[in-house]
Amino acid sequence: MADLLVYRAEGEAVVHGSDLYGFTVTEWRLPATYPPFAAVLFVPTAWLPVPALKAAFLAGNALLLACLVARSARLAGRPAPLSVLCTATAVALWLEPVFQTLLFGQINLAITCLVLWDLTRPPGARARGLALGIAAGVKLTPAIFIAYLFLTARRKEAGVATASFAGTAVLGALFLPGATVDFWTRRVFETGRVGKAWIVDNQSLQGLIARVTGTEAPGLSWALPTAVLAAAGLWLAARTHRDLMSPVSPVTHGDRWGILITAFTALLISPISWSHHWVWCVPLLAVLRAERRRLLAAGAALVFTARTMWLLPHEGDRDLHLPWWQQPFAGPYPLLGLALLAGAAVAVRRRGPAGRRTQPSVPPTPSVPSTRSSSASMMR
Repeated sequence: MADLLVYRAEGEAVVHGSDLYGFTVTEWRLPATYPPFAAVLFVPTAWLPVPALKAAFLAGNALLLACLVARSARLAGRPAPLSVLCTATAVALWLEPVFQTLLFGQINLAITCLVLWDLTRPPGARARGLALGIAAGVKLTPAIFIAYLFLTARRKEAGVATASFAGTAVLGALFLPGATVDFWTRRVFETGRVGKAWIVDNQSLQGLIARVTGTEAPGLSWALPTAVLAAAGLWLAARTHRDLMSPVSPVTHGDRWGILITAFTALLISPISWSHHWVWCVPLLAVLRAERRRLLAAGAALVFTARTMWLLPHEGDRDLHLPWWQQPFAGPYPLLGLALLAGAAVAVRRRGPAGRRTQPSVPPTPSVPSTRSSSASMMR
């Protein structure tokens, strides 16, 4: 649980008033990378002995996984009785992103639950957007859903989320003014601080391009496609939501796929998306299964359980020298994400300018398998 030890060190830095971004911990010399607000939330981790903290995180993540399964069932429009909930939770433990989240003591499940809980609440629910803003204040990347809310004309919820996000920054500044200035003027731009972008641990578009081109810093060959992909992904999410709206359900077909497209867009365009960030595979599989896309669901499940990236040679800089035929196995998640967006684009084109359907055309999922031994180096 290397990442859990980083969180504990962040909490201790707040308690003792030490430099939040000046320490490294564990044998991999891992630094703090989250905003100061997250460090404030981690203060309670400093109060427990490490063994007790690990046990608490393990149990907490198991409960959060059950919560994510339940929210995914709601997103898919299907009931989740206790027997189904327990079975699905047990099965989901075998998904590589979920297993790695538990292995490293990560908070991905908590972040995803906050976002999904907020977005699957009934329209007009009180303070809708608040939890989304808090999630963005902890890990930044969920902020893309604020743009999704704006683009789908839910400006009140987007405004609440924006205010909530800003509130987390203010709260961090109240407790840690120096660290707040340091983070928002300097640390937030140091993506290399998080880890090496080219290792197979990184399943973002940048990681894929770096390995394919054999360069540690892809530069414009990554930045330009990422900018285009960000705009295209948000447009597809908003268009899918609009085309497939239903007045009879709080979570429409359009919102299901709009949320998933937004989530996978965020994972693709983020400079670093470690494999355990892809816990959005749980709601994806739930929606595919609920819509009886059995072959696609089986293919996606294979991608997220095969762990192929960990079976490839990756010691030292060998990640940069993989032959062409190993590249799909080194980057199965970004390839699946790109296929999802491509399928969404095809579906939009088939519906036409004003096309409306009650069932979405589900994007094709690549049946590319996808593990690395538990190399904790920089996996955050």
